[in-house]
Amino acid sequence: MEAVTILLADDEAILLLDFESALTDAGFLVTAVSSGAKAIEILKSGAAIVGVVTDIRFCQPPDGWQVARVAREIDPNMPIVYISGHAALERSSNGVPDSIMLEKPFTSAQLVTAVSQLLNARPARAPPSDA
Repeated sequence: MEAVTILLADDEAILLLDFESALTDAGFLVTAVSSGAKAIEILKSGAAIVGVVTDIRFCQPPDGWQVARVAREIDPNMPIVYISGHAALERSSNGVPDSIMLEKPFTSAQLVTAVSQLLNARPARAPPSDA
């Protein structure tokens, strides 16, 4: 299986490193950023991102809810995993459909399982055309 790139956004440096390590150890390529603004910048750049793991609350806007909405505007089937210590109750009103919420603290295995589950449920992409 070809390695795919996950966009990881969390403003807690230690957690960002831990989550990046867990995803990398599971065989994913990871683009890690520490703000919602940087995550949106990467999504809009056209980078080959196939899934997003985002904290919900950052020190400065935009928040993870907005990161996920931008990701879904770019790709309506983009797998989204939200991670948060205190915003899970807001998911029903702010979260995108068919996403997963992991409440901190969680294990590395839970993170990898959530990402893998969403990637496996994603509809197959059409092959690029030779237009």
